[in-house]
Amino acid sequence: MNVWDATTSLTWGHSALTVVVDTSPGRPVSVRTTTGVQDSVGEHTAQPLVEILTAATGRARASHRFSETAVGRRLAFTGSHTSRDGEWHHLRIGLHDTITGLSAYVELRSLDGVSAVQARTSVVNDGTEAVTLLGVSSLCAGFGRAADDLEVLWGDSEWLGEGRWSRRLLRDGATVDLDLRLHRQDGRGRFAAMSNGTWSTGQQLPTGGLVHEPSGQAWLWQVEHNGAWRWEIGERLDGAYVALTGPTDIDHQWQHRLAPGEQFTTVPVSVAVSGAGLHGAAAVLSAHRRALLRPHPDRDRLPVVFNDYMNTLMGDPTTAKLLPLVDAAAAAGAEVFCIDAGWYDEDGTWWDSVGAWEPSQTRFPRGIEEVLTHIRRRGMVPGLWLEPEVIGVRSPLADKLPAEAFFQRGGVRVVEHGRYHLDLRHPAALAHLDDTVDRLVEQLGVGYFKLDYNIDPGAGTDRDAASPGQGLLGHNRAHLAWLDAVLDRHPGLILENCGSGAMRMDYALLSRLQLQSTTDQQNPLLYPPIAAAAPMSILPEQAANWAYPQPDMTDEQIAFTMCTGILGRLYLSGHLDHMSPAQACSVGDAVAVHREIRAALAGAVPVWPLGLPGWSDAWISLALVAGDTTYLTVWHRADPGQAELRLPHLAGCHVEIETLYPRHLPAFGAAFDPATGALTVDDRGTVPAARTFRLRAAHRDGR
Repeated sequence: MNVWDATTSLTWGHSALTVVVDTSPGRPVSVRTTTGVQDSVGEHTAQPLVEILTAATGRARASHRFSETAVGRRLAFTGSHTSRDGEWHHLRIGLHDTITGLSAYVELRSLDGVSAVQARTSVVNDGTEAVTLLGVSSLCAGFGRAADDLEVLWGDSEWLGEGRWSRRLLRDGATVDLDLRLHRQDGRGRFAAMSNGTWSTGQQLPTGGLVHEPSGQAWLWQVEHNGAWRWEIGERLDGAYVALTGPTDIDHQWQHRLAPGEQFTTVPVSVAVSGAGLHGAAAVLSAHRRALLRPHPDRDRLPVVFNDYMNTLMGDPTTAKLLPLVDAAAAAGAEVFCIDAGWYDEDGTWWDSVGAWEPSQTRFPRGIEEVLTHIRRRGMVPGLWLEPEVIGVRSPLADKLPAEAFFQRGGVRVVEHGRYHLDLRHPAALAHLDDTVDRLVEQLGVGYFKLDYNIDPGAGTDRDAASPGQGLLGHNRAHLAWLDAVLDRHPGLILENCGSGAMRMDYALLSRLQLQSTTDQQNPLLYPPIAAAAPMSILPEQAANWAYPQPDMTDEQIAFTMCTGILGRLYLSGHLDHMSPAQACSVGDAVAVHREIRAALAGAVPVWPLGLPGWSDAWISLALVAGDTTYLTVWHRADPGQAELRLPHLAGCHVEIETLYPRHLPAFGAAFDPATGALTVDDRGTVPAARTFRLRAAHRDGR
C-alpha cells in the first residue's frame, strides 16, 4: 500500500476538494483528486501526472496506451505555486526532464465550493535541440482503485443519433482480469474514445466517466476542444488510470516541432469528482460548466427560439411563407425568430454556392428587411442561419479569396461535399467572416445567429504546419478567438452552436456560445433518448431541444413533442400558422410552462430516474432538480403499462405531484412512496404519450 507522506507531497484545494500530489523522489509525480479533507485519501495509483510522447523517446514500454511514456516517467518535481483569482483557486506544478531538457507546467483551477478541476499542461523546451512532440496529455490521474467493480460510462454519437450512452463494468471489456500481478507488468490495452477531424462529437463524446457503485466514488470528465481529442482508461498494477489529451500523432496526424525556448500548451480538460455516484458527479460537473460560461445577457433571459427549419420550411423560406409563421410564433410566446437555411438562395441549388451571404431577391421581392422588420414589430429578435467556415466550390468567393485562406493538403485545396473549408489562421478568411457578421448585425439588425457546420474536412491542413493535425489545432484555436472577438464587438448577439445537429457539442465552443442544437432528428418518437441524455454533455439551459408540433398531429402527439422541449432550452418549430385554435392553445400552454420554469432550470442538476436512456426504451425519463423542486418529464413510447422511477433524493419526503403539461389531456397515474423514493407512473391510455411534472418536496417534519 502506498501511503501519503506530508514531506513528499503537496496538498491543494478548498472546502469541497482536496488534490494531493505525490512528489516523492525517484518515482513519477502523480495526482489523486478526492472530495473532502486530506485524511480521506490513502492508497493511490502512481500514474504519471504528465505524459509526453516524442519521436526521439517514445514510450517506456510498448503498448497502445497514452501512459508510461519515457519522458512522463522521468519528469521530476521542480516546485509549485498557488494563487487565487476571485472564487477560482489556482495551482501550478512544475516538472523537468534532464535528458530532453523539456519542462512541463500543469495548471489546475477549481471554483470555490465545487469539487471539480480544469487542467491544461504547457511544455517548454529548455534544452538545446528541437524536440518533435507526438502527444502531450492535458491531465493524467489514477482513480485510486483496481478495475474490479468499476463501471465505465461513454457516449457514442452520430448525426440523428446523438448522445447514446452506455454503462458497463470495465471487467466486461477493455480491462479483463489478466492477472497483472503474476506478470509483474502493467497491461497494454485500454478503453479509448476519440474524435478525428472537426466534428468533435461526431463519433464519440468528449465526456466520460468512472463509477465505483459500492462506495459511490465517481468521476466525470470532459475534453474541452472543438477539434481532435482522445480520452482513455486502462488498468495498471496499482489501479485504474485516466488519460485526457487533445490531438496526438497516432490518432490525429498531429506532431509539433518544439524549438529551444518555445512553448506548447494543450487543450483544457475538466474532471468532476463525487462520493455520491453518477448523479453526484453530474451535479458537480453542471456547477463547474456554469462557472466556465462566458458572461452574456442571454443567461438571464433564456428566450424561447422559433426556427423555421425543422419539419417546417426545410431550407425554403420566402416572404409569403414567413410572415404568417412569424405571427403564429409570436402568438405562441416565442421571443426569437430565426430564418434558417435558404435565405441567400436564388436558384434552389445553394449547397455548393454558399459563402457570400447576401439575401435573396427572388425569395424576398421587397427585401429580407421586410421580414426582419415584421419579426421586430411582433416583439421578437430576428435571427439568421449562417455556416461561416465554408465556401461552396461554385461560390464567387472561392476565387476572390487567396488559396492560402483555405485548408490544403499537399498544396491542393481540400474539398468536402462541394465545399472548401476556410482556414481561420489566415487574415483574409477572418476579414471575410468579420465583414459578414458585422454587415448582417449592423445593417440588417440581426440579433441571433444559428452557426451551422455541415462538413468535416478530415485530419486538417498542412499549409504552414509541420503536420495536418498541427494545422487543424491552429485553426481550431483561431476559430475560438474569432468567436470571442465577435462577442466582444456585439456583446448582446446570441450565438447558437449547431454542427449538423450536435456534431460539435463541446465546451470549447459552449463556454462561449449560448445554446446548442441537440440533434437534426425529425422523428419525434426518436428524440426522447437524445433530449433525456443531453444534460450528460451540456447544461439544461443550453440544450436546445426541438419541439415541432404539426397540424396533422393528434393532441397526444403534439403534447409528446412539446414535452421534449420543455426541460431544456425550448426550440420551437412547426406549421403553427396552420393549426386549429385548440392546437395553438396546446402549444402556447407548453411555451408558457417552459417560460415559467426556465429560470429554475438554469440552476438545476440532472437525475435519470430510469437510468441513462437506451435508444429503444419504451419508457424514458429526465428529472432536473432545483432545490426542493424536481421537474420531471416522462415519455412513454410503447405498450400501455407502468414504470417505477427512482428518485432517492426525495426519499423520506412528502411529495406534492403536479402535472405541468399537458393539463388538457388525461393524466398519468402517479403514486410516490416516501420510504423508497420511488414514483410509480401509470399510462393506460394512447401510446405514445408524455407528461411533464413538478414535484415539490417537504420533509416529514414540515421543512
